[in-house]
Amino acid sequence: MGDGMKQITVGIVGGTGYTGVELLRILSRHPNVQVRYLTSRAEAGRAVSEIFPSLRSVSQLHFCDMSDALFDEMAQTCDLVFFATPHGVAMTHAPSLVNSGVKVIDLGADFRLQSLDEFANWYGMTHSCPELLAQAVYGLPEVNREKIAKAALIANPGCYPTTAILGLKPVIDAEKQLGNVVDGRIIIDAKSGISGAGRQGKIAISYAEVADNFSAYGVSGHRHTPEIAQGLNEILAAVFPKKIRFVPHLVPMIRGMFSTIHVPLTDTGSKVDWQSYFASSYQHEYFVDVLPSGVLPDTRSVKASNKLRIAIDQQADMLTILVVQDNLVKGAAGQAVQNMNIMFGFDELTALDLVPITP
Repeated sequence: MGDGMKQITVGIVGGTGYTGVELLRILSRHPNVQVRYLTSRAEAGRAVSEIFPSLRSVSQLHFCDMSDALFDEMAQTCDLVFFATPHGVAMTHAPSLVNSGVKVIDLGADFRLQSLDEFANWYGMTHSCPELLAQAVYGLPEVNREKIAKAALIANPGCYPTTAILGLKPVIDAEKQLGNVVDGRIIIDAKSGISGAGRQGKIAISYAEVADNFSAYGVSGHRHTPEIAQGLNEILAAVFPKKIRFVPHLVPMIRGMFSTIHVPLTDTGSKVDWQSYFASSYQHEYFVDVLPSGVLPDTRSVKASNKLRIAIDQQADMLTILVVQDNLVKGAAGQAVQNMNIMFGFDELTALDLVPITP
């Protein structure tokens, strides 16, 4: 258990997106956190409740502009700053905050990829603080909890990589323990609700385009592919040189993510009781729920919660792993708060014991 009396002051940079409002929703329940700053260039001066009526009587904050003076003030007064911003913003401001002793959690992509070449290739810009990037800890608590507890800077994982890495972690562990259980290329067939595209006005994500439709995107390459590969090969220390085929899809729902992972098995892998293996792997993880044999997950079962649910189907030489999460909670803001709780020694469940909503 963490220190229930400790209080921290928090700033949120980029508060008008869906992850920003999720952060506010979750942190409003947190007894140890005071959100003091909330930035938005476009909405500076407006009350949060004007943009998000759901937060009426919950938050009295007003948006403030992202000025140098504000960052100087946050460096002096904040214990932690969240960045819920497009790539390129966090790496501009994180160095001065970290150097001032402020912890940083970036919900964007600036600190996820450790390869400078991969970052430049997928995000179209040169990384401005490679020395800080090298210190960043990948914020997947079920994998990196001990490192997170000591970190000054957290790279909050992408939504798709969270499902893929946690879905495949027991397989990687089995490969290291038993040797040669995977036979060939791993296929990740993933679907996400439209909120994963962010809160923006684009024709491709308008209601008329998305409703009654189902489409693939990023088929020839998606920026989460190198993040998944890094997660498996470096963070989980995979011992097999297998390649990943990742294809994301957009489905006509607001929030939710469903990743179906197909893993071809060797003779050794076919003999593993994968249901028991997965259950054992996550038996002490509150936010990862391995379903009983024969029970399949759906996105509604995790909606608005920080739960990630996994089901296993084993057919001879093929293992199918089905993973669901709310892309805005465990896939973004909820995981960021989970990281914060670990960093400051709070009970990991604080403000995150959210019951999924139905319907």
